[in-house]
Amino acid sequence: MSNIAIKAIKATLSSLSAHPRQKYISMATLATLPAFAICALLTVSSATADGGKGTAPEAMLVRHGEQIIVPEKSPFRNRLKVASVAMADIPHILNFPAAVEADSSRTVYVLPPLTGRLAEVKVKLGDTVKAGQLLAVISSGDLAQAYADAEKAKDALELARSALARGKGVNAAGANAAKDLEQLESNVVQTSAEMKRAETKLAALGVDTKTNDKSHTLKVLAPVAGTVTAINNAAGAYINDATAQIMTISNLDSVWVTAAVPESQLQAIAKGQSVDIRLAAYPGKVIKGKIDIVNSILEPDTRRNKTRIIASNKDGFLKPNMFATVSVSVPQTKQIRVPTSALLMNNDNITVFVEIAPWTFVRKTVIVGNEEADSAAIVSGLSQGDKIVVSGGVLLND
Repeated sequence: MSNIAIKAIKATLSSLSAHPRQKYISMATLATLPAFAICALLTVSSATADGGKGTAPEAMLVRHGEQIIVPEKSPFRNRLKVASVAMADIPHILNFPAAVEADSSRTVYVLPPLTGRLAEVKVKLGDTVKAGQLLAVISSGDLAQAYADAEKAKDALELARSALARGKGVNAAGANAAKDLEQLESNVVQTSAEMKRAETKLAALGVDTKTNDKSHTLKVLAPVAGTVTAINNAAGAYINDATAQIMTISNLDSVWVTAAVPESQLQAIAKGQSVDIRLAAYPGKVIKGKIDIVNSILEPDTRRNKTRIIASNKDGFLKPNMFATVSVSVPQTKQIRVPTSALLMNNDNITVFVEIAPWTFVRKTVIVGNEEADSAAIVSGLSQGDKIVVSGGVLLND
């Protein structure tokens, strides 16, 4: 018996001695003591209350070998809850750490059409833009060259057409060879092709060839609608690499949530599987998603698989680089499950109290499987229909 229990018993006995007419001990006092201490107190308090005449008190518990009997008038009956063991198919929940990423198939890297000086940047990081919206202005000497090429091609085409018209007139008069006329027609075809090439180049640069605006400033327009997720250059910077991106635009109406799945749990996930996504920024909110890609390789440093989940993001809750938790529900076969409150430690074993007759219990050792929420699977030790103590079993513990 611990020193704390002994002190509590002495204090209660002193109270009974000081008040001879006190016949009862409060339930609050009983709740603070182990079962054996309660039995000792009730024995002494009963003897004190009847003047030491030796009237036998009613026992809280009666033990017959391995059986524990709770008498009819024992207050333990109000504190013990008994329920039948049942089969259940509660799914096993797997949780994986994850991060929110922009969908690469919905991300566009804006490249400079030509080299030159970045005169203006018209948007800021995080701005939402529409397709065709002005993003930046570049001052470029290469653009002047493109205009010059188009002017040369236009002039050459007009000259070739004029020559062809004269040649046809001369040929009609019988003073020109047929081969000369054919050459003039070929010149028109070639200069026309060169003119189309020059105009196509200007159109690819975003220049309206129908206007007479031949300034050296090039307007960079948004190729798609979305959110500006990166800006890599500031106004005034000289861009000398046409393959270096100026900025990045991502459509975030749908995003990836990339989960890190351990190698040992890969067999539990598959493409198309539904998952729940939870974010630390929004406690209690659950976002639904589906597994889109189970990577074909593992990360060499973590030995985990980067599994990508597609999640709708119309409301904008999911922001790139957010941390998240992905939960996957794995179906289980039906198995015996009991509340975790029914499980008690006895030395190195996990046990439950089984009711073999009304208010008669025996302790049984069980083997526990996986736990989900407030229930645990029982691998062995119990059968369907067994009645066990699911609450208050600690009162029966030694």
